[in-house]
Amino acid sequence: MLGGMVTVFAAAAGVPLPLAALLAVIVAVAVGLLLYYLAIEPAKGASAVTLIIITIGASIFLRGIAAIVFDKRFHKLPSFAGDEPLRIGGAAVLPQSIIVLVGCGVIVLALWLFLTRTLAGKAVLATAANMLAARLVGINTSRVVALSFAVSAAIGAIGGVLVTPITLTNYDVGTMLALKGFAAAMLGGMGNPLGAVVGGLLVGLLEAFGAGYISSAYKDATAFIVILLVLFVMPQGLFGRTATERV
Repeated sequence: MLGGMVTVFAAAAGVPLPLAALLAVIVAVAVGLLLYYLAIEPAKGASAVTLIIITIGASIFLRGIAAIVFDKRFHKLPSFAGDEPLRIGGAAVLPQSIIVLVGCGVIVLALWLFLTRTLAGKAVLATAANMLAARLVGINTSRVVALSFAVSAAIGAIGGVLVTPITLTNYDVGTMLALKGFAAAMLGGMGNPLGAVVGGLLVGLLEAFGAGYISSAYKDATAFIVILLVLFVMPQGLFGRTATERV
């Protein structure tokens, strides 16, 4: 939501689109860091359920602020590569959809390289695996978690900029997108970036088939159905592994 809205209003103010997108990423990172230091850091040591409730409350607050700062109308960005569909194997595909897929691949590759080839990325993995052990080996876990919030905010902003020409944007559009992203992550396997991409493609296909063969009115219900099925049948997801812990 934030990435798309900031880009739309910055572009409307005369800022070139690439700079407007960069500004959106910077604003999103700043908001992500503020969310961490003002809402999450003070609740250090709280249970996972408490932190989830805090983040849900913060998201409601941010949507209210966005409705005041921007407006409640839907907005659209112009497509980055025109609106003329491309014919691929008999199917009509929007150029912007291809840009979204390519952007997704670039983000996943960059995230994988960051997590596996840099000290900061390895610190993120260590903190996620065991925060106490990470502290014992000298990792500043507070900074690492703040970095995680900043990176996730940047990725969310980039995603918002890329999909806005297709889906439109307004102050409340992020809720359903977040739910679908959560469903994709659960289907692919929590903690597996590549699995999340595959899960996202599968959720999209299920939505398309559901809209085509059942009714478009039930398209958004697909994410809820996927979450329930994964929880009941395969809690670890398609590419996740069952975790074991010694006690």
